[in-house]
Amino acid sequence: MNKHSRSELAAPALNTKGRPVLRVLGTAISLLEELRLRSQADLGIDVVFDNNDFLTTQHKAAQDPASYDIYDQCFHNLDIVWYWRAVQPIDLRRITLWGEVNDLTKAGHIGPNPRMGQGDVPVKKLFVQPNLALGDQPTGMISMLPTTHNFDSFAYRTDAVSNAAEMSSWASLLDEKWAGRAALVDEPAIGIFDAALAARAAGLMSFRNLGNMTVDEIDRLIDILEEHKRAGFFRSFWRTAEDAAKLMVQGQTDIQSMWSTGINILSGQGVPVEQAVPAEGYRAWHGGLCLSRHLDGRMMDVAYEYLNWWISGWPGAVVARQGYYISTPERSRAFMTAEEWDYWYCGLPAWADLPGPDGSIRIKKGWVRSGGSYWQRANNIAVWNTTMDEHNYLVRRWMKLVGRS
Repeated sequence: MNKHSRSELAAPALNTKGRPVLRVLGTAISLLEELRLRSQADLGIDVVFDNNDFLTTQHKAAQDPASYDIYDQCFHNLDIVWYWRAVQPIDLRRITLWGEVNDLTKAGHIGPNPRMGQGDVPVKKLFVQPNLALGDQPTGMISMLPTTHNFDSFAYRTDAVSNAAEMSSWASLLDEKWAGRAALVDEPAIGIFDAALAARAAGLMSFRNLGNMTVDEIDRLIDILEEHKRAGFFRSFWRTAEDAAKLMVQGQTDIQSMWSTGINILSGQGVPVEQAVPAEGYRAWHGGLCLSRHLDGRMMDVAYEYLNWWISGWPGAVVARQGYYISTPERSRAFMTAEEWDYWYCGLPAWADLPGPDGSIRIKKGWVRSGGSYWQRANNIAVWNTTMDEHNYLVRRWMKLVGRS
């Protein structure tokens, strides 16, 4: 197991009859084949991934908890599955490396800057309170084990921009200069914030609380987006990182919502693309792992072993190579080269060509990751992906906007 022995992970699953099969429900963000194969080898179990888009994953998690053992998703998707009691509390006494999980989730920020950003800050939903509500008061139980996370913005083709300084604000995402060449992510708890940050930065509207919009604010923002759509401003609304990358590969867009996985795909294909560093701050998200409510006995032991494996080092190094961070970065540092650590976490120029999760070269020598170091990026959060109080109303209006009503 490279630099950490297996004894540093959770105790192995109970030695009872048959090879355990662990079913993991999630999205392409973290359901990588490299991780599935390695977890099987390290833990002596079979792992089955059920990979879907955000909305399908969330619906299945809430409505059919018997169909999965682990829910691999984001804190902003937690409200619905917790409301339906589809998942159960995680006992911190069984998370061997909990003391090494960093403060971005435990306290809401890292470093001296206390700015947390608006919206669903993970710590507000991390700890299970005695009445089973979720809150930021530490207890011995958590709702979701914090794992992968990132700080997103929009991306643009550098060959379409004469001056990179023009792309230093979210306002660029709604600039008429890009009419017919722009796209948004089609997920209401994510895309709405890209649009809101852009509309606010462009002076089109303001918000009382960006992370928890009123019905009137949602209406006004969707009206702005519908007006842009009718005028042909948006080329597309995409649902997966692969679809986002395809838009730029095919030359359909010059600017759009983008995730790190999409940028890595584009970089690997030689498309000149850059993630913007908006002055207003990033839209952040934090993923994690939940236990299905049906787990007990032998499969509960298997599930806890998988949770502990995820934060033990090797998995975090894999997700780093797709541009994501892990909640136990120092553990993962031991499984990364010095060049990888300096590029992905320290914001330094790549000393050499660097691989993606699949081993193919994604980062060329001399490239610099936009936004600086992990700690600089983590202290520049404007809003977290959020399921707002008026989420159901937002979804209805969003579905009509993107043509899925």
